[in-house]
Amino acid sequence: MATKKAEIKEWMYEVVREPLITEKATLGSEHGQVTFRVPMKASKPEVKEAVEAIFGVKVKAVNTSIQKGKNKRFRGILGRRSDAKKAIVTLEAGQTIDVGAPL
Repeated sequence: MATKKAEIKEWMYEVVREPLITEKATLGSEHGQVTFRVPMKASKPEVKEAVEAIFGVKVKAVNTSIQKGKNKRFRGILGRRSDAKKAIVTLEAGQTIDVGAPL
């Protein structure tokens, strides 16, 4: 009996926008965690389903956080960075994702 692979749908690529490569995300990779930027309306089950389908891995847990945008000045003009949501995906033991490879 062949293993059933989840069908990849177009919305899944909208949920998992890009991997975050930061110092903190790199430290999490030692514990089987991968960090992705996701839309503000994305839920944890949607993120889990998308990551499992796109990368073919088993997800153990998904934690999300919202980073509020900062007020910044550039040449005297006041601006604001947009809010961002990130998802920290913990993988099952023995599972890995190469974040250097394109989606």
